[in-house]
Amino acid sequence: MDPDLAALDEFLDEQDLDGYAFYDDESNSDCYYLTGFGAPDPFFAVYTPDETAALVSSLEYGRAKKADRLNRVARLTDYGLQEKRREHSAEKATELVQAEFLADLGCESVAVGRDFPVGTADGLRNQGVAVVPDDEGVVGDIRAVKTDEEVDNVRTAQRANEAAMARAEELIAEATVDEDGVLHRPDGEVLTCEFVKQEIEISLLRHDCALDETIVACGADAADPHDRGSGPIRADEFVIVDIFPKDKATNYHSDMTRTFLKGEPSETQREWYEVTDEARKAALDAVEAGATGDAVNQAVVDVYQDAGYPTIFTDPGTETGFIHSTGHGVGLDVHEAPAVSRDGEALQAGHIITIEPGLYDPDVGGVRIEDIVVVTEDGYENLVDYPVELVVD
Repeated sequence: MDPDLAALDEFLDEQDLDGYAFYDDESNSDCYYLTGFGAPDPFFAVYTPDETAALVSSLEYGRAKKADRLNRVARLTDYGLQEKRREHSAEKATELVQAEFLADLGCESVAVGRDFPVGTADGLRNQGVAVVPDDEGVVGDIRAVKTDEEVDNVRTAQRANEAAMARAEELIAEATVDEDGVLHRPDGEVLTCEFVKQEIEISLLRHDCALDETIVACGADAADPHDRGSGPIRADEFVIVDIFPKDKATNYHSDMTRTFLKGEPSETQREWYEVTDEARKAALDAVEAGATGDAVNQAVVDVYQDAGYPTIFTDPGTETGFIHSTGHGVGLDVHEAPAVSRDGEALQAGHIITIEPGLYDPDVGGVRIEDIVVVTEDGYENLVDYPVELVVD
């Protein structure tokens, strides 16, 4: 199912622009969304209301021609790049080729994203093309509302995520504890954060998913929300496992966090976990089309504040407690619109967002519980089918 790009056409019409241009590689999700094509090296692509086109190297030409959303594909050699390089610098030759390509598309003016290379923009302007930055992020806003097919893509990634999370929990559950409180694998080796991460990645690979990094952080490391974690896993300490894989076939992500503990939690640890789960449920109860990301975030803040825990929204200088926002959008990027935070915009049906409250203090560790949900007209669909349980037996 192709995306509805009426809002992009309206934006171009209102701005009196002929097209929307990219010069980037496969890491640019806006470009991939519009073209259905990605390459490891930068390529030039243009969307117009009439057609979507790409200018690529001969190396990428065959693949680009197979991209369903590209109506026109041209090679750099079709525009005499090598000949132009004999007469001009490489940069000048490239800008000449790109300008000729735009002329063939009938584009005298284009919008570009905030990450469009300034050198490329200046080169196009040198050739008489009007280049206008898109300060509204229109493509990102369109991407934020998912089609049914995109929701299924995220759902598939989430199933892989859950298999990997189950493997992590299994490793912790089957471990034995030595006299110093260190966990050991059945083969006698110390169970480390690094080993658990390796096993997570192996599980994801078996589900055709990729993950450059994941978080398995224990004890004081878990008090830093983005500490990847390292070293031995110990009993009676929080272990945060945060997995955010990308499905290789579709490029869509999922994102889920669970916090485990091997042993007997202290009264404080149990209170932290229970209030965080309460905050998660309060946020979920606030989710529906028309509710703002601000309101969903405030539901979490209210739970923590009522329980006596600091938050950066009530005490901006705090270094402990709830020190990040409630969530974010997920899709082709693991972090994208909309924001579930202070001043977060109104949610729309089709938005996929995370709900991930957490508490952090080096003296206690960290606890975070994260679900990923699809916003619906009257609530949400939780894509997560994984239990919320602290103690691992």
